[in-house]
Amino acid sequence: MASESTQVEIDGHQLKLTNLNKVLYPATGTTKGDVIGYLHAVAGVMLPHILGRAVTRKRWPNGIESEPFFTKNLERGAPSWIDRVEIDHSSGGVIYPVIESTAGLIWLGQIAALEIHVPQWRFENWVPGGHAGKSGKVTRGGTERYPDRVVFDLDPGPGTGLAECVQVAVLVRERLGALGERMVPVTSGSKGLHLYVPMDQQITSEQASAWALQVAGQMRKALPDLVVSEMTKAMRTDCVFFDWSQN
Repeated sequence: MASESTQVEIDGHQLKLTNLNKVLYPATGTTKGDVIGYLHAVAGVMLPHILGRAVTRKRWPNGIESEPFFTKNLERGAPSWIDRVEIDHSSGGVIYPVIESTAGLIWLGQIAALEIHVPQWRFENWVPGGHAGKSGKVTRGGTERYPDRVVFDLDPGPGTGLAECVQVAVLVRERLGALGERMVPVTSGSKGLHLYVPMDQQITSEQASAWALQVAGQMRKALPDLVVSEMTKAMRTDCVFFDWSQN
C-alpha cells in the first residue's frame, strides 16, 4: 500500500483507509499499511478464534512508542456494517463490536488496534450476521456466559522464561490426558504462554474458573519450586505464575 489513503471494497463493504504510510513500529519501519496487509493475510486463520466474541481493543494510533489506550465501547464513526452487542456491566451498558469478516479485521487495522482481546465465551446462539445487529443496530447480549474453552496463563517471573513455561505446559498436557492432547499453546507477550483447553460440554464461567483454580493447585503441588498460583508479585522470582483468573 504505497499511497497515503485509499478506498477499498472488502466483503462487499466500502472502507476508507487513511495514514497508510504512518510508521507504527519504528524499529522495523512497519507502517499502518503493513499492519493492514498482515491482517488481510491472516484473516483466514484469525477469524475462527474471534467469531461470536465481544472484542476489546488496545490502540496505538501514533505508533508503539506512544501511549496506547484501551477501549471497550465501539468507536464513534465505526462502519454501520460492524456487528455490535450491548452488555450490561456494574458501571452501565457497554456496546462491543463483534468481528466476523476480513473487512472487520481491516477496520481494526485502520483504527490501529494492535491488540485484539476476546473473552473465553461466545454469544449464545450466535451466527455470523445473525445474532448481532446489522446496519448499526444494537442487540443485547444475554447474562449467561458459557465458555467454549478454558485458559491457563503461564507468566514467568524474574529469573525464569519461556523454557520454564514450556516445562509447566508439558506437565499440564500430561496431567489432563486426552483433553491435554487437544490443548493449544499460544505465545503471550515476550516470553509467556497461554494454554487453551477446548470445552465440549456446556459449563459456566464460574465452573471454568473453579476448574482452572483446581488445576493451578495441582501444578503448584507437582512443581513446588517452580509454580506459584497466588497473585502476590513478591512470590514470583524464579517461578512461573500459573494465572487461572482469566476465565
